[in-house]
Amino acid sequence: MRHFIKRLSCLLLVLISLSLPAIAQDATKTGFDYAQWQTTATRAEGIIKDAVASTPALGTLRATLAQFRSQALDQKDVNQARIKTLESQITALGAAPADGTSEAPELAIRRTTLNSQLADARAPGLAAQEAYQRADGLIGELDQIIRVRQTNLLYARDGSPLNPSYWSPALTAVTDFTDGVKNEISDAMSSEAQLVQTRQQLPLLLGLLIIGLVLLTRARRWLLAGFGLVTRRSGPKVKEARSLLFSTTQVIVPLVGIWLIVRAAELTGLLGLRGEMLLSTLPLIGAYVFGALWLSHVLFVDDETPPSFLDLSEMAQKSGARLTAFMGGVLAVGFALNHIVVEAGLTAQTRAVLLFPVIVAGGYLLVRMGLLLHEKTGRSTEADDENSLQDRIYGLIRRVIITLGVIGPVLAAIGYFDAASLLIFPTIKTLALFGTANVAFRFLLDIADSLTRSATEDTAEQDASEKPATLVPVALGLTLILVSIPILALIWGARVSDLREAWSVVSDGFQFGNRRISITDFLTFAIVFAIGYTATRLLQSTLKTSVLPRTRLDAGGRNAILSGTGYLGLFLAALAAITSAGLDLSSLAIVAGALSVGIGFGLQAIVSNFVSGIILLVERPIKEGDWIEVGAYSGYVRKISVRSTEIETFDRATVVVPNADFISGTVTNWTHSSLNGRVKVPIGVAYDSDPDQVRTILTEIAESHEMVDHRFNVSVVFLGFGADALNFEIRAILKDVNWVLSARSDMNYEILRRFRAEGIEIPFAQRDVNLRNIDDLGAAIGKAVKSKP
Repeated sequence: MRHFIKRLSCLLLVLISLSLPAIAQDATKTGFDYAQWQTTATRAEGIIKDAVASTPALGTLRATLAQFRSQALDQKDVNQARIKTLESQITALGAAPADGTSEAPELAIRRTTLNSQLADARAPGLAAQEAYQRADGLIGELDQIIRVRQTNLLYARDGSPLNPSYWSPALTAVTDFTDGVKNEISDAMSSEAQLVQTRQQLPLLLGLLIIGLVLLTRARRWLLAGFGLVTRRSGPKVKEARSLLFSTTQVIVPLVGIWLIVRAAELTGLLGLRGEMLLSTLPLIGAYVFGALWLSHVLFVDDETPPSFLDLSEMAQKSGARLTAFMGGVLAVGFALNHIVVEAGLTAQTRAVLLFPVIVAGGYLLVRMGLLLHEKTGRSTEADDENSLQDRIYGLIRRVIITLGVIGPVLAAIGYFDAASLLIFPTIKTLALFGTANVAFRFLLDIADSLTRSATEDTAEQDASEKPATLVPVALGLTLILVSIPILALIWGARVSDLREAWSVVSDGFQFGNRRISITDFLTFAIVFAIGYTATRLLQSTLKTSVLPRTRLDAGGRNAILSGTGYLGLFLAALAAITSAGLDLSSLAIVAGALSVGIGFGLQAIVSNFVSGIILLVERPIKEGDWIEVGAYSGYVRKISVRSTEIETFDRATVVVPNADFISGTVTNWTHSSLNGRVKVPIGVAYDSDPDQVRTILTEIAESHEMVDHRFNVSVVFLGFGADALNFEIRAILKDVNWVLSARSDMNYEILRRFRAEGIEIPFAQRDVNLRNIDDLGAAIGKAVKSKP
């Protein structure tokens, strides 16, 4: 057995050694093929110079150049590890000798060898960088040619479809096309072999056709019936989301039926080139039609979905549903006719005649939709002014829709058919995109709400105004906007290659020092930092709920540990994220040096507060919940951060005090070491009062109060002889100094009651008023009385 294992090990070693050259060869093959690149680049330069190739051919060439550019970008950083090693070796040899001086022959030979190796190691990267710049420039030139052609196409003026001389050729072209389809079917049916093959496929054909027709015509009614059963068994918080999700099957199922019918027609073998061309348009035509029907229902009239986002009357909602459905029909007919024109090679004048009614219908529908939005903005403005921004947006959309709906048919009528098509069809598709995005937003918002809603809300409805504000709608809206931007660009004429170019620019990133920073680096940074942040929060939660309660630390110490853990965790998370993203922290030394100068001059106060905050968290002269007095403010400490401390005064006001004031100033902490504190109650009595009786009464009052700590003696101090009274003062230690005001008030009430009962007088100042010239005043009063009737 031992010999068998040895032989097996030797065999494995031999196989591995034999496979290494193949692996190395494969690795070499994955490199940049410079010979093929030179050939392709030279050919591209010639095509660009001639500028006679078709636009599709230019697009194919551009895709090839983009592939070479991507490969060159991957090769720009090749041999970096080897280059760093050689550079460190050359640095270790010291600086090269100046002119006129020499160094040891061994060092000179070694320096020359290393420089040669360094040049060889850098050569592939430099060549790849040159190839990248060349490919990028050629791609830019191709894009410029394509854009110029597209712009010229928009400004090109064909014949007007209103010219009667174009009607007869257009009708002839349509007749010839339909006759061609009929002839192809007749020729196929005249072939006995084809009929035999069709009969063999007949069971499958009939099955596909029947299933397709059922799905196309009857499935929607069955789906609605099944949906009623599902929603009746669902809770209220998931009914809306399930409604929208289920409604999408009203598009998917009919499209499956259309695909089955198309497949059945293809299996007959009776269709020629023209018939197959027509057949290939049916799935997309169905998508336009059924998509528009679905969108019209979920946006306007379907009772199983959430309320419409448009504040319209019932009549207007029905009108909006019809307009949306008709717009889908316009897109379907326009796509079918344009596909036939292109594939059949019909003239531009024939295309204008065939598509002009579609353009006019699309413009009319856009104008009607704009007027419908005008009713929405009018109703909202009359109701309130809170949605003024939304109303202005709707008003702008309304004006744009109406303007494009009028300009499009006018341009088509005078011969600018490509420009008219670019205005009408993309506008309808844009409205469909906005509507779909709104439906998706409502669906995702319902899902998020059902996931975050508490269990108590299942039985009790919560008013919308009472729901806590969250950033979930903002995040969902931003996500949908980002997803819609490339789709919107494609709708308005952008090519897929344009989107790839934009993504290439984003993914390639930008040069930062000796490293290229790309979007993947940002994603890596965000993911690693999020993981570190989450781990920090979990650690804080564990300390707060499981570890710290088992210790003897007070609340202030626990908060200090939790705060320190949070700051340390965030620092480590940021450090790990920066390192994972590949940023060289040594390059931050220059930034740190510049910051040190700024700190020395302009950031002294901030740094002082920061250091003071750390001292407060470590030494803890104050802690959260303490009653302190600092400066002119008195209140409870609510939060201690690294820069400032929040104090809640007894007036329920929040005072933010810089931490440096606690370290450099004087702070009175009433509850630092314990809750005990002394209460002082001054009182004055008349001079004829018995001091011993007063002392006895005051002592009894203080000792009988429930907040007085009897571990400490109560004292009544005879402060001295005042101008009007004998001054006494109660001094007692309370169990909780936070109750000092209530204790003083209770004692004053009791003092007043006892003194009145014992006949002890509390003196108060009296004022005498002396009137001069009383005789004159009496005479004036008498005279006034006599003059009265």
